Amino acid sequence: MLGNIKRFFEKNITGKKTSSGVTSEKVTEEGLRLATAALLIELTRADSHVKEEEREVVTRALKKGFELTEGEIEELIALAEAEVKEAISIFQFTHLIDKGFSYGKKKEIVRHLWQVALADDEMEKHEVHLIRKVADLLHVAHSDFIAAKQEARKFRQQEA
Repeated sequence: MLGNIKRFFEKNITGKKTSSGVTSEKVTEEGLRLATAALLIELTRADSHVKEEEREVVTRALKKGFELTEGEIEELIALAEAEVKEAISIFQFTHLIDKGFSYGKKKEIVRHLWQVALADDEMEKHEVHLIRKVADLLHVAHSDFIAAKQEARKFRQQEA
């Protein structure tokens, strides 16, 4: 399985040699989806245990954000979970997202992170720290970071 993930990353995300021998970074839609899913999965693990409510929000966010089928979402989450286990830091994910997505899409990711954090009605300090770190690495302005939190709270209240 790890071989499949490595091949996926080599094909879709990692640096590629050009004809001149220079390495260039290739950003693909698949890589951006995987990086986004990995950040959402990482947040579910921030408080030591993954709750079903958080997993449901991750699934909903991926379905809405990327218009994927149930099968594609399951595969994406499985790949993301494996990648999170192997990752040294979140930088590999945030770097790709920062390079490949528009500012609006980055704000949407931060909002989805807040939705995951609020899913279990328990805002842990580790979750807040991780969301703040991701927002900074994505160069999302503090005002948009706060706005995303407020939007996520309104969404959570409407669900309840």
